Amino acid sequence: MSNVESNIRPDYDQELQRIADYILEFEIESDEAFDTARHCLMDSLGCGLLALRFPECLKHLGPLVEGTWVPHGARVPGTAFRLDPVKAAWDIGACIRWLDYNDTWLAAEWGHPSDNLGAILAVADHLSQQRVARGETALTIRDVLDAMIRAHEIQGVLALDNSFNRVGLDHVLLVKVASTAAIARLMGANREQLLSALSHAWVDGQSLRTYRHAPNAGSRKSWAAGDATSRAVRLVDIAMRGEMGIPGVLSAPQWGFIDVCFSHTNSDQALKPASQRRLSFQRDFGSYVMENVLFKLAFPAEFHAQTACEAAVTLYPEVKDRLDEIERIELTTHESAIRIISKQGDLANPADRDHCLQYMTAVPLAFGELQAEHYEDGFHRDHPVIDQLRDRMIVQEDPAYSRDYLDPSKRSIANAIQVFFTDGSATDKVAVEYPIGHRRRRDEGMPVLIDKFARHLATRFPPQRCEEIMNLCRDRQRLEATAVDRFMALWAI
Repeated sequence: MSNVESNIRPDYDQELQRIADYILEFEIESDEAFDTARHCLMDSLGCGLLALRFPECLKHLGPLVEGTWVPHGARVPGTAFRLDPVKAAWDIGACIRWLDYNDTWLAAEWGHPSDNLGAILAVADHLSQQRVARGETALTIRDVLDAMIRAHEIQGVLALDNSFNRVGLDHVLLVKVASTAAIARLMGANREQLLSALSHAWVDGQSLRTYRHAPNAGSRKSWAAGDATSRAVRLVDIAMRGEMGIPGVLSAPQWGFIDVCFSHTNSDQALKPASQRRLSFQRDFGSYVMENVLFKLAFPAEFHAQTACEAAVTLYPEVKDRLDEIERIELTTHESAIRIISKQGDLANPADRDHCLQYMTAVPLAFGELQAEHYEDGFHRDHPVIDQLRDRMIVQEDPAYSRDYLDPSKRSIANAIQVFFTDGSATDKVAVEYPIGHRRRRDEGMPVLIDKFARHLATRFPPQRCEEIMNLCRDRQRLEATAVDRFMALWAI
């Protein structure tokens, strides 16, 4: 056994090189991806506006030092704040994610790719204002959409085969990595700077999933993505200042990410020889993720429960007058839903409730709808019927649902509900395989997304401003040509 270590500095890990190639060399030409990104931008900003109605979100926003003034500060939509891009990314990302109502990606890992918009918008707005002040041309919304597609793709492709949740790591790790890559491009990073920034994103201590699971679920899950996007902005800034990278951040024996964080007894990586432990890539980077992203259109609910909510609304007319007669509710679902959001016992806070499959099913069964306000303490306290229905639920897995969830050609998120009454009668079993926000239901879903966006605009702006924003966002050609600083000015209070 040698008493010395080799100090030959390696090339950057192949995974980082692959991301850099995509960011610096790949041209996005998919018309579908750009149009979907436009709708994603609208939906994400609308979700952020709605979150401003909740004091628990508002208390986190604004400068770290009250009264701070930032030249060319990035705007936080729906507020009067103009912040440095690091804090602005935090605020924008937290607002978008607060109500668990923005887009979703489901695979071996889960996540919400539009979380990256916190970093993208903050940096794009700040850079655009700087450029205009120097007499240069601002970035356009086309640049923002391009960055969104790239961030979606990096986060989503890394999630296809690599299950970070199985080793206890939170999916916001991928938000940090994807945001770092996307904004490095916006900031004009060269290859070395980009690789350096990416290496620092991976070497960071990563968030644990503790705050997403019983019995510790809490509101950190609502700001964790904002925190990740904020860190991405800081890391790119460090790299742009010339900070050296860490080439073997993933592959270094004993000290690298794979050995330290990913070679866990529950991970397939632990069974491989050290030289073969790598992140898996199911496909090349392109625009696949944005084209297939899932929108939450009907319910502000964790995505694995979306089809359960839809089935519950379908059953509502049949059960609403017979709630006291229900003997049991059979809820058939897929493995991931059971592992993430199936829980019994007291629910301590809104963040706990919006990650409870049984709660998210009981509310629409009893009330015919599910809104963000239905997770609040007061609503839960005033309606004991919710917990009564939860106590009567039996959750079971359908192996076919679990297989179709992982099938790249399907990516279903199926749930089924059947209600049985004390007199021996029962409803039909109502199954929903694909939620309205799925790519297979785009034609049906996009008008619902537009209506959702219009409702959320109206919670913050007067009718004339709502109409101005809506008209711009509907006109794709005009929107894409709009300067980012002018676009963000429309969202300021």
